[in-house]
Amino acid sequence: MNADFLAVLEYWEKEKGISRDVLMAAVHESLLSAAKKAVGPARELRVAIESKSGDIRAFAKLIVSEKVISKHDQISVFDARRIKADAIAGEELEMEVTPTGFGRIAAQYAKQALMQQLRRAEKAQIMTEFKDRVGEIISGTVRRFERSDVMLDLGKYEAVLPSRERVPTEEYQVGERIRCYVKAVELGSHGPEIILSRADPRFVVKLFQLEVSEIGDGTIEIKGIAREPGFRTKLAVYTRDEKVDPVGACVGLRGQRVKNIVRELNNEKVDIIRWDPNIRNFISNALNPAKLKSFEIDESKRRIKILVSEDQLSLAIGKRGQNARLTSKLTGWQVDIDAEVVVTRGFEEKVAEAVQSMASITGITREQADALVHAGMTRLEDLLQAEALDLADIPQIGDQAATILEAARAEAARRAT
Repeated sequence: MNADFLAVLEYWEKEKGISRDVLMAAVHESLLSAAKKAVGPARELRVAIESKSGDIRAFAKLIVSEKVISKHDQISVFDARRIKADAIAGEELEMEVTPTGFGRIAAQYAKQALMQQLRRAEKAQIMTEFKDRVGEIISGTVRRFERSDVMLDLGKYEAVLPSRERVPTEEYQVGERIRCYVKAVELGSHGPEIILSRADPRFVVKLFQLEVSEIGDGTIEIKGIAREPGFRTKLAVYTRDEKVDPVGACVGLRGQRVKNIVRELNNEKVDIIRWDPNIRNFISNALNPAKLKSFEIDESKRRIKILVSEDQLSLAIGKRGQNARLTSKLTGWQVDIDAEVVVTRGFEEKVAEAVQSMASITGITREQADALVHAGMTRLEDLLQAEALDLADIPQIGDQAATILEAARAEAARRAT
């Protein structure tokens, strides 16, 4: 092992934050394994690394014996006294057993072990550092793509933005810096993985917590959120402080706060809604600006049917039903929106109704009522304002005009009492 290898140790110590003691322990373990293969089954074999030069030397403890039975465990008195002049039988003597060319072989073993230890240490550090950072927003640089997953460089660590956590309307470029929500630290097939998300609704919640100080300090509470990533988000906010407008505070002066969040979300539409304990008011706020006509509430099934006028239906439902769908998610109620059915009576139906009304007056026959209606007198009031000569000109009425007018006056008097 040479000085270059020691420099590598120092580099990894600084870059990855792994202590040199941990790295050296891994290197020693690998060197010992290499020595056992190169030297054989030596007794109490150990390996030492010269800290300055990086030279690797192997040592074994042998027992001084008059007669050597096992060269791996014993050394003759004669050979022992060449190392230590006063060596005696039965004494334990440590001596160097470094094979020729061992340094090159050992260095390869050490490098492999170092890389394995680095991976293990990194994974352990991921669990230690990031298990407490779940729920935070961090920045990372797009490094590469693995199928549809995005691998991000966080500095010391690498994280994954899985395809399921990507926003469908967003595209990322290698080298681009993006912000993500730390969703989880999971044990995958290759050890701990930092799972990031930009599609999780909690990403939007965290952005509001960072942007809106009143949410951060608890003055305003986020009561609920519903999101279709890349398209639209509905956020319900509430405050107990009557002096604070929760919606206005989230929007910010000239809309600056919500604009910053919308910019981060690549122009995803964000609706900020005032939460209300009354479900009618809450849903009305969520569907605003659509004008709602009536509510039919089923408490047991948590279902609510809303009627709107025909011209408000598309506004209330939203594009591809998005507005109604998000309102259901936000409120926790199944929201069904239908257009109000307006019955439009036809001309013939109106004429028949007018004839029936006239014929109900005592003294006027159905035939006379039909003639009067077709002459333009559809109500009792019309008859009261008419003259006998006007009625006499109607062929079916003729000399019955006075009788009909008398019947009309009698009906009016009866209704007045």
